[in-house]
Amino acid sequence: MSEPDPRRLRDLGEKLDEIRRQEEQRKVQPPPTSAEVAFRFATELFAATIVGGAMGWGLDWLFGTRPILTVVMFLFGAAAGIRNVVRTSRELNARIAAAAAKDKKES
Repeated sequence: MSEPDPRRLRDLGEKLDEIRRQEEQRKVQPPPTSAEVAFRFATELFAATIVGGAMGWGLDWLFGTRPILTVVMFLFGAAAGIRNVVRTSRELNARIAAAAAKDKKES
């Protein structure tokens, strides 16, 4: 068996390195805009609150306990919405930090 050509191996290694760099650049998302942040927070809070209220209304209708479960589930939905907003803010902060690190690295 013949030995591989070192020049071809070096070229192959450079091509693989370039592909890896391009993959890393695709993974880092751009930082979110203010409108994106506001829309995402509003959506997270609104959706969870509406779902909680709707579930409470359905349970009240099923068990005939109006409006107790609607109020309770609405409050649970609001709490879940706030929890989602906190989780989303952590995610967005990580994206911002990753974009800042990428910009600093490129400079």
